[in-house]
Amino acid sequence: MKKLFANKFFVVMLCVALMLVIVPSVLAVMGLTDYMRGAVVSLFSPLERLMTKVTDAAEGFTEYFTEYDRLKAENEQLKDRLSELEDERYRIDEIEAMNDWLYDYLDLAREHTEYDFAMAKVVGREAGNYMSVFTLDVGTENGVEKDMPVVTADGIVGYINEVGSNWSKVLTIIESASSVGANVERTGELGLLEGDFNMRTEGLCRLTYLSADSKVAVGDRVLSSGLGSIYPSGLVIGTVERVAVDEFSRTVTAYVRPAADLENLSRVMVIKSYETVRDE
Repeated sequence: MKKLFANKFFVVMLCVALMLVIVPSVLAVMGLTDYMRGAVVSLFSPLERLMTKVTDAAEGFTEYFTEYDRLKAENEQLKDRLSELEDERYRIDEIEAMNDWLYDYLDLAREHTEYDFAMAKVVGREAGNYMSVFTLDVGTENGVEKDMPVVTADGIVGYINEVGSNWSKVLTIIESASSVGANVERTGELGLLEGDFNMRTEGLCRLTYLSADSKVAVGDRVLSSGLGSIYPSGLVIGTVERVAVDEFSRTVTAYVRPAADLENLSRVMVIKSYETVRDE
């Protein structure tokens, strides 16, 4: 027992306990209970305010994360909806592009009722700014054969130079191995339109064998003449972009930009047959 009372902490706690018991009793006997209550309230008010703030903060913290979870879920829903709308827009764009192409095809088919067309889609291409060789999704199963002309509603693209059962490769008019009998629409001058290796990167081809006194000018439209074994006459080839005159050889060369958009081809038409005899 002496060791217990020798412990200072025990003594202090005992004194505090006695005060908490004795002091209220004395104050109650003296009629000072209200003072005691006020003192207790004053003593614990700061603690109560602190606990209220802590409680409010905890509630706010909980509400923050609840709102965060709600916003996160809503954000995921909006992302999914946006993805659906983007897919829908892509499908609409595809349908509109196909409709535009079909209108062009029908216009060309009405203009040239003597042609038998096969519609084709570009499924492979060379790397580079301008395609000089690309692959179609049609072949011998579709009646496509080597040396058939390939066109769009805008003009000549090239010709079939290789064919399989369900595919074919097209050599465009800007390729150096390509040539087209051509005439200048305004002046009626005849020439030979050839692909040029150096001009291919610019998407141009050249019109040669023009007479020394040629009147060809920038802006003139060039059409197929029908001379040769591939292209029928009257198809648009392109427009003269510049003219070069060689004073020594007395020759004129016109550089032509194809009317067909060789940079962005996605669909074309193969002319399987036409009334003009190819070997004439």
